[in-house]
Amino acid sequence: MKVLFVLTSHDQLGNTGRKTGFWLEELAAPYYVFKDAGAEITLASPKGGQPPLDPKSSEPNFQTDHTRRFESDPVASALLAKTVRLDSVRHEDFDTVFYPGGHGPLWDIAEDKDSIRLLESFLAADKPVALVCHAPGALRHVRTPAGRPLVDGKRVTGFTNSEEEGVGLTNIVPFLVEDELKAKGGKFESSEDWGVFIVTDGLLTTGQNPASSYAAAERLLEKVQQKTVPNRK
Repeated sequence: MKVLFVLTSHDQLGNTGRKTGFWLEELAAPYYVFKDAGAEITLASPKGGQPPLDPKSSEPNFQTDHTRRFESDPVASALLAKTVRLDSVRHEDFDTVFYPGGHGPLWDIAEDKDSIRLLESFLAADKPVALVCHAPGALRHVRTPAGRPLVDGKRVTGFTNSEEEGVGLTNIVPFLVEDELKAKGGKFESSEDWGVFIVTDGLLTTGQNPASSYAAAERLLEKVQQKTVPNRK
């Protein structure tokens, strides 16, 4: 099993002067879901190299067993330091793709033509994909072969308006994930703020927030295994 992770290269939190990037738990938890299942993992980002970590995500209040394991894992750290450029990856080389969130993707991944192409090609090839927290914002320009917004009529979730308000960034982010998915015709669903919540509609799995990243990865792993082992119950 070959799994691609797509991370942001954007490190500026709007005009606040603060740093952002990817959220550590949203990479670490899914990373070990697939790593422990024996997967071969590739990390990619628009600029390649070391992607920016949202510094808040490594603060003590946000640490988890997964983040501590990741930060003490030299193999994972080495892989993170040399992400491949997003424009160099093709769906043919992977069984699935997972998009961790953090606020960074709202600025770069959501507008990245290579990411749009990649997601469209995975889905056209009947391969499952998953995006969590802010990363579902990367679906805003993704379209079906018929030219419709991908999320039109699909059940989806992502970082909610109330969660964005809770972190005080409603007027800082370039768009609100919940509003954008709804505007594109998505059937947006959510649970209580910060609770674990995922939605799967066909090949697409989305997770609401950082706490949902492990469950989203587990669901994606199930989808991949169903594809590779057709008779799996």
